[in-house]
Amino acid sequence: MKWFIPRAFHRPDKTLPRTHLHLFSDSTGETLQMVANAVLAQFENVDVVRHFWPMVRSRQHLERITPELEKAPGLILYTLVDEQMRKVLEEKCHQLGLPAVDALGEVTGVLETVFGQEAHGRPGRQHRMDDAYFRRVDAIHFTIAHDDGVGSEDWHKADILLTGVSRTSKTPTCIYLANRGLKAANVPIVPGIQLPEIFEILDRQTDPLIVGLTTDPKRLVQIRRNRIRLLDHQDDTDYVDPEFVRNEVATARRLFSEREWPVIDVTRRSIEETAATILQILERQRQSYG
Repeated sequence: MKWFIPRAFHRPDKTLPRTHLHLFSDSTGETLQMVANAVLAQFENVDVVRHFWPMVRSRQHLERITPELEKAPGLILYTLVDEQMRKVLEEKCHQLGLPAVDALGEVTGVLETVFGQEAHGRPGRQHRMDDAYFRRVDAIHFTIAHDDGVGSEDWHKADILLTGVSRTSKTPTCIYLANRGLKAANVPIVPGIQLPEIFEILDRQTDPLIVGLTTDPKRLVQIRRNRIRLLDHQDDTDYVDPEFVRNEVATARRLFSEREWPVIDVTRRSIEETAATILQILERQRQSYG
């Protein structure tokens, strides 16, 4: 079914009233949530109320949700792999005069043509417990156990080792990478404290990839001040002193340069953007070493 936008939803005057967005998934809905996030990020000053409907796998379940669509009419975005369920939802939307978009339909159709086979149509197939699933679980366990400089005896088992001064997003970036199935550990650079000796060994190996994270000192001071206020700590320490922080960041940058580690400035990057850059560097490294 080609998606449609009923005339009632056209806004030629470009007014921005509240819009209801209904997300239908026959699985956990993670993919659909990411699609919605990516698209909504392209618009400013929009008032969107999300209604999330995961694990919709029967007509009865869909019938129970229909009254909610009538109470809060809006756009329906869905990922339903079962053809019959798609038809039922599309018919409901047509009856209610609501726009409906199959978030993965066109891509799936194109790939069916390219591969010369039909998609399996199994709900939640991307979440099946295969080798990739267990690698991801193993990576998450490893990353949690090797946060903030812990477990140096196992760092050689990591795929990626991140280092940098405090509050440069090392931990959340490692967690994001672990969710991609990569074992990641992080090591803080602390003023006056030498890096562990194991770095002398790791520097002579191809694994793990060691990446230095840095940021703008002024921005770092703001982040640290916010952090210690949340913790109700004193904010008159070297930890947030502008001159001290500038020297701290400069020292870390010199270290990265001396050891020829790739460096990423995270000042204006999201965790996802930083991780994407790291993955590109990792891929280049693996290609270089065969």
